Amino acid sequence: MIGDLGARDATALAELVAAGEVTPAELLDAALAAVEARNPAINAVVLMQEGVARQAIAAGLPQGPFRGVPFLLKDLGCEAVDFPSHNGSRLLANTRYHRDSAIYARIRATGVVTFGRTTSPEGGIGAATEAVVYGGPTRNPWDPGVTSGGSSGGAGAAVAAGIVAMAHGSDGGGSVRIPASSCGLFGFKPTRARLPDGPYVGEGWAGMAIDGFLTRSVRDTAVMLDACAGPDLGAPYVAPPLARSHADAISRPPPRLRVMICDTTFTGAAIHPEVRAAVLAAGRLLESLGHHVEPGRPQADVGMMMRAWTDIVGVGTALGVRRALKGRDAAGLVEGVSRGAVAHAEGLHPTRYLEAVGEIHAFGRQMAAVFGEEGGGGPDVILSACLAEPPAKVGRFSHATEDYVGYRIGPGGIFEYSPFCAVFNASGQPAASLPLGWTAAGLPVGVHLAGRFGADEMLIALCAEIERAAPWAGRRAPMAGGAAS
Repeated sequence: MIGDLGARDATALAELVAAGEVTPAELLDAALAAVEARNPAINAVVLMQEGVARQAIAAGLPQGPFRGVPFLLKDLGCEAVDFPSHNGSRLLANTRYHRDSAIYARIRATGVVTFGRTTSPEGGIGAATEAVVYGGPTRNPWDPGVTSGGSSGGAGAAVAAGIVAMAHGSDGGGSVRIPASSCGLFGFKPTRARLPDGPYVGEGWAGMAIDGFLTRSVRDTAVMLDACAGPDLGAPYVAPPLARSHADAISRPPPRLRVMICDTTFTGAAIHPEVRAAVLAAGRLLESLGHHVEPGRPQADVGMMMRAWTDIVGVGTALGVRRALKGRDAAGLVEGVSRGAVAHAEGLHPTRYLEAVGEIHAFGRQMAAVFGEEGGGGPDVILSACLAEPPAKVGRFSHATEDYVGYRIGPGGIFEYSPFCAVFNASGQPAASLPLGWTAAGLPVGVHLAGRFGADEMLIALCAEIERAAPWAGRRAPMAGGAAS
């Protein structure tokens, strides 16, 4: 009954535990067996801590909404005493922490049984997960020849492979939504500061980065967000309060909404025909549900935003690398893209960081103006693709190059591949990727929805309505026991 974790979402597994039909130890056994059987092909689960998980079960799990459900942390951030981390880098291999982060403490309080971490690219700056520290790339359970995405690529692969029903991730430029799109999962980026960053980080990438989760159902994300939301002590700023919880929001449909549909990039460039078809099909679905859908394109300086994003992330990368190197040579410890980021950051004028932060803030105001006030003339939601094309081949976004700027915003770079997600990290607005499309080859295609700053409950309610109208739970990767077509 429990050998196939991928057949149920985390809520359903927790219900089995609560009913006494299965024990947390049995669920952990099933997850460990799935790791043994499936992980060698995808290289997603690392730094296993079976003993920690068994001790947590023996000590008595918290009576939270996911009591007994196996869980994995991304190997980047989410600092936890019992879970050392490589942070995607040989330079930071086997880092230990003296206290738990606020986000991990809240995750643990839900009753999950955490037993390891999932792979991440070095520094979290890629749309693919191929860090040298893990001995090879992380592959997609739908097709091992393509990437599972990044930077939460290991989390996406582990959930899509049916190893766990949900996993922790984080998103500073699409790092939850890109793996969700690539792996046929649901990924939701909350409004800036909805989840805690402390105490190890004051803010991630000038407020552009935030934690999140890779799940197979909207309800799992909603309940986990409710469990983790709210500032930690001393947070520099907080998100606007929710009118109702995420879980309450998904219990009923939102009001009929004005939807701007964009079947190009936000700068007007064409996207892959199969991806465009998925966007248009999603627009027709929303129309059939009574929403008002009109074509459009947000008028904002996306080029300025991406240059500022690239500089901010470069400076953040340089800070982390220089602090950890402690005078050592980066060769053999730091991958090419990160070395390039350090060089780029050190070539910037000392005032550029604050200038770039100001540009990100200006861009956020531009995007807020696109939506306008609630009840005004602007859209409530922007509908687009999540990625401009289907999942990329493994190796296309290798970190070997030292051309950091070209890697991010040059021809054929990350931004051309993923031109939508980072827009909403910069603006701080809530956004989600939904697994609504599929290529002729059977690869997932995510459709992207974004809402006004602070309107998380409206957006997640819309996601739940779409899930009910076009359910995706039955569509699973062959590795997880599903069919690719």
